[in-house]
Amino acid sequence: MSKLSVIIPAAGSGVRMGSDIPKPFLKVGGRTILEHTISRFLEVPELTEIIIATSKDHISDIHSMFERISGDVILKVVEGGSKRQFSIYNALKEISDEATLVGVHDAVRPFIRPKLIIKCCNIAEEYGGAVLGVPAKDTIKQVDDKNVIKETPDRSFLWQAQTPQVFQKKLLRKAYESALESDFIGTDDASLVERIGGKVQMVEGDRENLKITYPVDLKIAELILGTGQ
Repeated sequence: MSKLSVIIPAAGSGVRMGSDIPKPFLKVGGRTILEHTISRFLEVPELTEIIIATSKDHISDIHSMFERISGDVILKVVEGGSKRQFSIYNALKEISDEATLVGVHDAVRPFIRPKLIIKCCNIAEEYGGAVLGVPAKDTIKQVDDKNVIKETPDRSFLWQAQTPQVFQKKLLRKAYESALESDFIGTDDASLVERIGGKVQMVEGDRENLKITYPVDLKIAELILGTGQ
């Protein structure tokens, strides 16, 4: 497998969590969520670097965190932007020449399985891009601007996208440059690659790869780690 660089945007707030502390810096099981997330990627042999995009106020916190993390992987910190997409673009500028694959992963998905990271990398190497996800388990309704139901899409073709999303470096850079030139804001990295005609393959993950967004998610995380009551 090619060398992998991973971007972890961690510039979000803790508003939906009801906390003054940004979600990546909340602790569960004695470590921050971000530390748990980083530890999963350190188990991937082909990983060459991790780039964290965060707010200016937390750059020093991440540098301190890195001092507690062992390994040969290069760790970099960049200042995030006003939107997730801009944070990732800032990080893309710092990717080393050695890496040929770039993964983007939510800071608050701490239970990603290393074998699924590797699977996404292998598929991205072949097709151009890979997105981890799970089949939609609920019926999805499409509504109009007044919340009147207009359509019920066939659930068998619907997936819930997760991260990591992994791409060939040249393809992802091209997608971000095109989006910047057109002032286009996508819902995720794959949407930018899709927009320029890149091929992105869906990879089935698992539901334990939850995104910690609300207080109930933090309780589930504690249960997964065996620290819940």
